[in-house]
Amino acid sequence: MAEESKKGADVATTDIYNVEAAEILANEAQHLPILEAAPIYEKLLSTFPTAAKYWKQYVEAYMNANNDEATKQIFSRCLLNCLHISLWLCYIHFIKKVNEKKGAEGLEETRKAFDFMLSYVGSDIASGPVWMDYITFLKSMLATTAQEESHRMTSVRKVYQKAIVTPTHHVEQLWKDYENFENSVSRALAKGLLSEYHPKFNSARAVYKERKKYMDEIDWNMLAVPPSGTCKEEQQCMAWKRLLAFEEGNPQRIDASSANRRVIFTFEQSLMYLYHYPDIWYDYATWHAKSGSVDSAVKVFQRALKALPDSELLKYAYAELEESQGAIQPAKKIYESLVANDASTMSLAHIQFIRFLRRTEGIEAARKYFLDAQKSPTCTYHLFVAYAMVAFCLDKDSKVAHSVFEAGLKRFMHEPRYILEYADFLCRLNDDRNVRALFERALSSLPPENSVEVWKRFSQFEQTYGDLASMLKVEQRKKEALSRMAEDGSSELESTLYDVVSRYSFMDLWPCSSKDLDHLARQEVLLWLAKNINKKVDKSSLTNGANIVAAEKGSFGLITNSKVGPPSTKLVYPDISQMVIYDPRQAQGLEIPAVLSSTTTSSVALVGSGNTTAVEEILKVVSPALVAFIAHLPAIEGPSPDVDMVLSILLQSTAPTGQLGKPTTQQIPAGPAPSTSDLSGSSRTRLNPNGSSRLPREGHSGKRKDLDRKEDDESITVQSRPLPRDVFRLRQLRRSRGVSSSQTGSVVSGGSAFSGEQSVSAD
Repeated sequence: MAEESKKGADVATTDIYNVEAAEILANEAQHLPILEAAPIYEKLLSTFPTAAKYWKQYVEAYMNANNDEATKQIFSRCLLNCLHISLWLCYIHFIKKVNEKKGAEGLEETRKAFDFMLSYVGSDIASGPVWMDYITFLKSMLATTAQEESHRMTSVRKVYQKAIVTPTHHVEQLWKDYENFENSVSRALAKGLLSEYHPKFNSARAVYKERKKYMDEIDWNMLAVPPSGTCKEEQQCMAWKRLLAFEEGNPQRIDASSANRRVIFTFEQSLMYLYHYPDIWYDYATWHAKSGSVDSAVKVFQRALKALPDSELLKYAYAELEESQGAIQPAKKIYESLVANDASTMSLAHIQFIRFLRRTEGIEAARKYFLDAQKSPTCTYHLFVAYAMVAFCLDKDSKVAHSVFEAGLKRFMHEPRYILEYADFLCRLNDDRNVRALFERALSSLPPENSVEVWKRFSQFEQTYGDLASMLKVEQRKKEALSRMAEDGSSELESTLYDVVSRYSFMDLWPCSSKDLDHLARQEVLLWLAKNINKKVDKSSLTNGANIVAAEKGSFGLITNSKVGPPSTKLVYPDISQMVIYDPRQAQGLEIPAVLSSTTTSSVALVGSGNTTAVEEILKVVSPALVAFIAHLPAIEGPSPDVDMVLSILLQSTAPTGQLGKPTTQQIPAGPAPSTSDLSGSSRTRLNPNGSSRLPREGHSGKRKDLDRKEDDESITVQSRPLPRDVFRLRQLRRSRGVSSSQTGSVVSGGSAFSGEQSVSAD
């Protein structure tokens, strides 16, 4: 136990959200005295503040030590954030214990504790025992006068009536108890009350059955950890969202106040397990805002930022809510915290703060803040672009925008994106002279590898604003500049028909058909591959060459070099030195890919059918079933074979089979596969697993059918490899296509053949 505790502590220090380490520490703490266990619990609960089971263990340790004051403090820390029945049952047990010797005063304190408990967790699907315990408690209270007895019975009736309209596991039992209670008090009064509440009980029971379906999908032992994208986490998140959507729809059609309490309860429960999911916090706050409770939405955002202090999204959403309600100063404080704390995204925070100031305080406040922010050493070109567009689009001041772009150009001449944004701005001003000057200045200083997009935009600009001579001149200069990145620069200077497509296309309009466009795109790529495939060049040159082709052809939407998100610092490119161009029009015969043994080589060789020795070597290492299948494949004239033909071959395949669950290692001699006529119904022979043939016997036909059905449902191993159920699935597909198996003689399913007399027709 000590070794496990030490292991758990070591893992917890490196990964504080390690669930296995947390369980080890929690189990160890249960066997320690409370003074030694308390630091362990505090450490666990600082990491998992919504883990009800750890809070329960912690508080029970103090209860066992009879430390009532410490127990009360722990309950005050966890109850409202952990709406879990087991923890609240522990709370009510503690209240009963503390007040059992205080007489009437203690009974009143216990009653208040029950009311407090049910106001928070009374709508839980597992709260049935709490309602029953409360009713039992009320019935046990002594009444010395008729007035007290009447008050007691009225209290019991009210609790019953609340319990029977709450969808819980014990709703039916509670209804039976309520019937007995009313009948024991007054049968005359009971008839009217029961007829009034019976439809409400039926509604609660129906909603309970629906709610249970959603609740059963939830793992109630899961700890709240930051999302890592695992399948289980995604499933749990979606399960909670489905439950939330169900509750928001008010399936029981109760009053708005009660329905809202159930939605709030469900959100609070979901946060016990999805504490680190910003979308759940946002949905919770947004639901409050849509319900008209903005103050509650603000409180949810404040709690969310305590739980996820580094979430920029939640901060922007919170500031947006405050600004939409006219609370400018609270929103400004949020933006100031973003600017002060988020150094990694400083430019974005500056940009959003400038826009906020422009909306709320005017032009001068935004300008003043920009002048201060652009002095920051972490400032990027994005800030200059953003403020220039604010001045141009919102302030309608093109001179200020031009000055901002010029000031940024002194610092960010090496940034192609900044050059392009500046060029777009000048194009909006219709200042073609300064656009050309900007491109010339930028291209004279940018290295070739960073100038691809700038050249591309320069070429597009001349296609729109220039004449034919200037357009062709820029195209030629672009080819000369980019050809320096390739090993064989002279070939890059050649003009192709693709260049004409580039010059004479507009948006999604093309000067040729889509078929011609695809043909030209393929030819461009094949041409580049032909030039580079046999060259022993390093990765950087291949990469640069590929980038040139992609950048050149990206404007057509066929071969693009677009990136979603920030560019990766480490790119892995395929090894194209072994690439060959596939041509489906092979008239010389079938080519079989030979997968050589791992002891010799791992490469794949393409061997022509004319080399007999090579084919024999291939047949030695290729599975006989695969050889039989390949031998029946037709010679195709295009990229897509006939589906019916392939299915027919698969269904007639004589794949060797072994016994169910046992691998067989028998070898089948290589050679031509049996023809379709060999498997036809006229011969009435079938293949055994060992390859021999025998006549079918009538007495065993029923057993054989059962075995065939069993083989359809189970995997069979062939030569120590599992044979999947693909043949069975293909037969089903064939049925769905309306093809009768009798058309091909016999059908092999999972390795067992049906004779021709047992042809299976489509349904």
